[in-house]
Amino acid sequence: MKIVVLGFGRMGAWLSRVLSKSHAVSVYDTDVTKVPAPPIGHLDRLEDVARIAPDVLVNAVTLDKTVAVFAEVVRYLPDSCILCDVASIKGRLAEYYKETGKRFVSLHPMFGPTFADMMRVEGENGVIITGSCAEGRKLFEELFETLGVRVFDYSFEEHDRMMAYSLSTPFIASLVFASCVDAKTVPGTTFTRHMAIARKLLTEDDSLLEEILFNPYSLGEIERITSRLEFLKHVIKAQDADEARRFFRRLRENVGTKVG
Repeated sequence: MKIVVLGFGRMGAWLSRVLSKSHAVSVYDTDVTKVPAPPIGHLDRLEDVARIAPDVLVNAVTLDKTVAVFAEVVRYLPDSCILCDVASIKGRLAEYYKETGKRFVSLHPMFGPTFADMMRVEGENGVIITGSCAEGRKLFEELFETLGVRVFDYSFEEHDRMMAYSLSTPFIASLVFASCVDAKTVPGTTFTRHMAIARKLLTEDDSLLEEILFNPYSLGEIERITSRLEFLKHVIKAQDADEARRFFRRLRENVGTKVG
């Protein structure tokens, strides 16, 4: 297949590399300093997409630009071209695909470059959105199978609800931790580990952090977190050891662990 990848950031670069092992891949990025190494091709202008006439166009730009970039590039694509996104929050994409009527495959490789080893993704998870076209689904199912990535199916809405739980909750916990950090603190082991997670998270672009937090379903997760904090405040104020132990027991059940 002829594949064009728009956006040569960390995810776009990874996808370009793994797809180029079996397909003819070219990339375009507005940052002219981002030039891929052969065998990946490089496009100087967005209009050059028309010359490639790709079978698949992978849109790997940030979520806030995804729909706008699709709208800009679609004029250069053959009618048969499959649109593909890798957005971690799908947002308006379901509506956009419906409006265009074009074939699409919507992905979410759930092993972002911040915490995953992108050279070894075996055992990681990926999502292919229900309603993706058969040809696009087959392309990425085969890719994920080759890499040892488990594939899950969700609708657009199911995906974004799940992301509010699986991404918003740890993101929020790390952001709150970082907001309370005192530079004068003498760190212990637990503090140091939390600090390492927060620092890695904050190496992400603001646009990624925003897209996770601005997920329409994130607010419900924040409210759930604040309700747990209020309960914990109540236990601490009351110095209620019995309730604290019941709380700890529920937490251990939640995460599947035992004392010691």
